[in-house]
Amino acid sequence: MRRRLSKRLVLVLAVAAVAAGCGTSRTVDVGGGANASRAPAEIEHYGCGSCHTIAGISDANGEIGPNLGGFAGRRYIAGRLANTPSNLITWIRNPQGVDPGNVMPDLGVSPRDARDIAAYLDNH
Repeated sequence: MRRRLSKRLVLVLAVAAVAAGCGTSRTVDVGGGANASRAPAEIEHYGCGSCHTIAGISDANGEIGPNLGGFAGRRYIAGRLANTPSNLITWIRNPQGVDPGNVMPDLGVSPRDARDIAAYLDNH
C-alpha cells in the first residue's frame, strides 16, 4: 500500500511540474538594446494591427492573422519555428523567407524595430 501511494505521489508531482511549465511566460533578452516601450509606435507604423489583435495596442484588432496575446507561451511561430526570441525576430523581419507564400508580407521591418516588437510580444 505504501509503495503504491508513493508511486502515485511521484506521478502527481511529475504531472504538476510539467503542467506548471506549460503556458508560463518567459523572461527573455532579445538582445541589441531592445526596448518594448517603442513597440506600440512601431506596430502602428508597420500596420501590424490591421491583421493581428495585439494586447495593449488599441487599434490592433485585425482578424486576418492570429491574435498575438500570450505569444510568449506558444511553442511555435507560424507552425514552423520554435518560439525563441531570435526566431521571432527572423519571422518578423522575413516571414516570406521562412515560409514562402504565407499570408504575412515582408514589411521591411528594421532589425531594431523587430527586436523591440519581439520584446513587446514576449511581455504581452
